[in-house]
Amino acid sequence: MILTLFAILAIYFVSISLLIFGFSRIKKYQEKGLQPKTNFTIIVPFRNEAENLPNLLNSFSNLNYPTDLFEVILVDDSSAEKFQILNSKFQIRIVNNLRVSNSPKKDAITIAMQHVKTNWVITTDADCIVPENWLLTFDNYIQENQVSMLAGAVSYECENSFLHHFQQLDLTSLQGATIGSFGLNKAFMCNGANFAYTKSLFEKLNGFDGNNKIASGDDVFLLQKAVEEFPKEVHYLKAEEAIVITKPTETWRALFYQRVRWAAKTSSYKSTFGKFLGLIVFFGNLSFVIGFIFLLFGIWSYPIFVLFAFCKFGIDFVLLYITNQFLTRSRIKSLFLSSLLYPFFSSAVALYSLFGSYEWKGRRFGK
Repeated sequence: MILTLFAILAIYFVSISLLIFGFSRIKKYQEKGLQPKTNFTIIVPFRNEAENLPNLLNSFSNLNYPTDLFEVILVDDSSAEKFQILNSKFQIRIVNNLRVSNSPKKDAITIAMQHVKTNWVITTDADCIVPENWLLTFDNYIQENQVSMLAGAVSYECENSFLHHFQQLDLTSLQGATIGSFGLNKAFMCNGANFAYTKSLFEKLNGFDGNNKIASGDDVFLLQKAVEEFPKEVHYLKAEEAIVITKPTETWRALFYQRVRWAAKTSSYKSTFGKFLGLIVFFGNLSFVIGFIFLLFGIWSYPIFVLFAFCKFGIDFVLLYITNQFLTRSRIKSLFLSSLLYPFFSSAVALYSLFGSYEWKGRRFGK
């Protein structure tokens, strides 16, 4: 058993090392001051977000981008109270979602697409804030590269609580894996809170056909279809000026369900690399949990467990550090405690996602 766990650790170590290498291959991008040319439609699906939407719309008002080159479509997914638009510096409309699948968010984007008149769409979430050069940076990159799909980074706005620090660490690991996989030309993951693609590409891929039975995944499944059909046209925008800021959850229960929702779609990935990496990360974390149990029952000596933990946390730290430097330029907080808790949390999420149900926006999904 000891040899098996260390063999898993060796594979895990190599896999994370490859992601670190891939991360380094994606060069940082800064907008070049080119004259804006790209027309965007910003699509925002929402449900009961009256508290958050004004902040998002205010960040749209502060965009350093010509207002005649972008419009906003808000898709209301059966909110309890109707959201009212008062005054706006830009074109904006609200449309109602039409549920035709098990995925409200995919339905919302599909409905919005029927109203899109621009070449490019860019999706974000209602609880986000976008930086002022968000669209300008996307536009400049699009002008300089032959691209039909462009994924961007997402980070949290954290308060000084362990729950928030833990989530930031978790999101940092996901962002590091995302950027690393793009650098290895094995892209399989992105975040729909900062995701752009052409309307024509969406139509060529037949939208979300083939995976609309899965509640989430409006981002990753579309990405994986695009990578399979048009790999050279799918890029990652590693630009600090294009990082979207979102809110962390406020309870451990909400965090657990959110991560279960994210994990539940892994088995349906079209990407073999994505499935393989998901398994490696799961077994890497589970092996730490088993090693800890072995330590408690005296099966492992303390030095063996420390060696195991040092190797795992050491390679994790490198990926977390370089990703965190890109996302926040601040030190990682609660690193030690979060690193100890994370394997237990991650293993529980993965196992529960196989058999359990979860709540999302007041609805229940899953088994």
